[in-house]
Amino acid sequence: MNFEKHAAKVNEFLNRLAWHLNDPQNKDRAGRILRCVLRALRNRLTLEESIQLMAQLPMVVKGLYVDGWAPHKLHIKIKTVEELAREVVREDGTSAKGDFAGVDDALNAIEAVMKTMAD
Repeated sequence: MNFEKHAAKVNEFLNRLAWHLNDPQNKDRAGRILRCVLRALRNRLTLEESIQLMAQLPMVVKGLYVDGWAPHKLHIKIKTVEELAREVVREDGTSAKGDFAGVDDALNAIEAVMKTMAD
């Protein structure tokens, strides 16, 4: 295993996310936001959908995705992006930093994470 390679990829990913968040100097915040968005997604996706998503992620980001995951749990489908944003805000509630002032901030963060994953 080439840990330096994996560390470089996750640093590149977080730097790109911080740039999409218009906060390029704050990689720690980008990591917290990524964690919230990934947890909100994984708690709403089926096991098959989660596996397909994880296949596209860098190794360390996969670790964030699966941390604390209960894949056997019943997942409620997301019907709107606003539902996902509310779930992201709830996930942020477990953090001491509080990166989202509300749903609008979460919507912006979701968009930034999706753009970063698309990159």
